[in-house]
Amino acid sequence: MTDSPRWNESPQPDELPPHQALLAGTDWASTATVSGNGENLPAALERLLDPDPVVRTAAADEAFRAVTDQNTLYEAAASVASYVAAVLHHPAITVGEAVPGTDRPTHRPTLVRLLEWLGDTARDADDERVAIGERQRGAGFLDGYREMRAFRDLRPVLFSAVRPLLGHENPEVRDTALVAALPLAEHPDLAAHRRDLVEHACRLLATSPDNHYRALVLDAMRAWGQDVSSLENADDVAARELRARHLAEHCSAWPGDGTVGMDGTAWPSAGRARIQQASEPGAGPGLPVSHRP
Repeated sequence: MTDSPRWNESPQPDELPPHQALLAGTDWASTATVSGNGENLPAALERLLDPDPVVRTAAADEAFRAVTDQNTLYEAAASVASYVAAVLHHPAITVGEAVPGTDRPTHRPTLVRLLEWLGDTARDADDERVAIGERQRGAGFLDGYREMRAFRDLRPVLFSAVRPLLGHENPEVRDTALVAALPLAEHPDLAAHRRDLVEHACRLLATSPDNHYRALVLDAMRAWGQDVSSLENADDVAARELRARHLAEHCSAWPGDGTVGMDGTAWPSAGRARIQQASEPGAGPGLPVSHRP
């Protein structure tokens, strides 16, 4: 078992090794996944650079299902995140996505799928999840959930890979990069970047009709002490109030009714599903579960 990715070289604090070095320098067979170990992950990760976008999409789904499940991070998640960040700017991940002679995409951009997963996983390891874990299991919560700690330690290097995409020409890529960057920027070393992220967030809120992204951005801004009252539209307010009611209705599924094992064992599926439902953007997170034996 490992607690963090293993590399053949020592990168700078804000740099990742080349993706080939990450693939070769990680002992995948000894890292835990949802269904065993990560021995099959290198083949899936290599297919992220396949010239066929359909193959890339299937590869991403295979890799991500192996290392994250129901808001839980498995040991190989940090290594997969490192590899994904290392290929975000690789030209191969955009091959075959545009109709010849036009800018119209034939497939949903692979880049968007990769950024979505980074953002979702960052939120599953964000400060609020840690705070809930520490309230329920004590100050040593992260010591018992080393998979989350390993991912959190990577946030500066992941952010440095995501940040250039905030100015991407494709609005979907640009917005998804922002939604990924916001939870990564909770790392103390990235505090200086938050003002710039707020500016990007205001731009998204002024232009995007995507309710899910809007909710995530508004939540992040509130967490940083920003006054978002002038940035919310009527739909944002209605959705926030609805999520708050759902959270109140489902709070009985949180620790105290036996649905969450205090020893780190997995929740019964019904309790976990209720918490996940109540934890949609704006309603607050569920408590992460350690899967380690």
